[in-house]
Amino acid sequence: MRRMFFVATLLAVGVVLLAAQDAKVRRADIPEANIDETGRSPVEAKFTSGGKVRMDLCPSGIELTGTDDNVVRVSYDRDAEVRVRLEIVGNQADLKVRGCPHNNFRLRIEVPKSSALYVRMFAGELQVRNVTGDKNVELNFGQLTMEIGKPEDYAHVEASVSSGDLEARAFDVSKGGLFRSFDHSGPGKYRLHAHVGAGELDLQ
Repeated sequence: MRRMFFVATLLAVGVVLLAAQDAKVRRADIPEANIDETGRSPVEAKFTSGGKVRMDLCPSGIELTGTDDNVVRVSYDRDAEVRVRLEIVGNQADLKVRGCPHNNFRLRIEVPKSSALYVRMFAGELQVRNVTGDKNVELNFGQLTMEIGKPEDYAHVEASVSSGDLEARAFDVSKGGLFRSFDHSGPGKYRLHAHVGAGELDLQ
């Protein structure tokens, strides 16, 4: 009886250890990062392709581009006290950039090509290139240029300017003035929302 009890106990302990090890492996597969850096370039962390990236960006000239690397990377090529806060949990990334200088400062942000974007920026020039996925991007003042890829990849597109120019050659749209907008529905799976308060919106 004692021998049977001992064997049963060993088996139970083995099951618990295997379960704990399996859970540890699963947790290790989930990207995690909590970065807060000032004045350092580049700042980067591993990130899963196909995830969602939320960005709150300071006024400047920013190139946001998709790459083959599974990372979120922020870089700039001059001394500046720019603060980059990047938090990643699983397939969600939150990026905040603060302290951009006002004299023609330029910054580059890289994300996996397959990413869903949610971007808010107060003013400046924002270029979005080579990213496939949902896009929700708003700029209060300035110029927003977005490469959208194939129009048929989108289920719904809505674009607007409160004051300025709206160009969307892929959809045969060209408008200027106050409160200009257009909506489009298609056979694809992605959604696109783009808005500029005052300035220019160009969907390429």
